[in-house]
Amino acid sequence: MKYAALLLPLILGYCTDETLTGYGAEGKIFVLQSINGAPFTARATITFPEEGRISGQAPCNSYSATQDVPYPWFKTGPILSTKRACPDLAAETQFFQTLEKMTLSEVSNQFLILSTAEGDKMEFKAE
Repeated sequence: MKYAALLLPLILGYCTDETLTGYGAEGKIFVLQSINGAPFTARATITFPEEGRISGQAPCNSYSATQDVPYPWFKTGPILSTKRACPDLAAETQFFQTLEKMTLSEVSNQFLILSTAEGDKMEFKAE
């Protein structure tokens, strides 16, 4: 039993972040390039500031949510955002509605792709 205290830090040291943060998304700001192949002309970003969290800037408002399913799965918790109005409110609504549907993720170098089994896709590029 006295060795359990010595082994615990070793065991915990092998625990890794299984979300997007641990697979190359940490510290990057991804800018939305397209939704379902159509260019997204407003500016929207997504970041992964820490394990289990997403945040970013939608066309009008900043937002955050949980995202704690293991990679390559993707599922946001309720998206919390500020409530400013702006001329790009329709683009923001499209961004949030599409983001909430995403179920799969792929991060590779400077690119992030979120998608669904039905074929919906959001393509991002790191700044």
